[in-house]
Amino acid sequence: MILGVSVCELHLPSVRSLKGKRKIVKGLVERIHHRYRVSIAETKYHDLHQRAEISVAIVGNREQEVEELLESVHRIFEAETEAYITQWAPSLLLESSL
Repeated sequence: MILGVSVCELHLPSVRSLKGKRKIVKGLVERIHHRYRVSIAETKYHDLHQRAEISVAIVGNREQEVEELLESVHRIFEAETEAYITQWAPSLLLESSL
């Protein structure tokens, strides 16, 4: 078993309200979850308009499978036109280290 985890920090320069931020973040989270069936949630900066942290967790059988899935999720974040990635920190944990 392999566990892949990544934290993505985003800058949302055009957002002027928490409602606007929520629309973008919720859309990203739902799109990624429905497409890849990964665990994903907004994990930090809930009260800031232009900053968000979204964390992703993936469990798989093969290291390559988990790495490819993390890269696919990263591409979804990169494609979001209203948000810019300021940090992407993926890591893999092997079953022996869990």
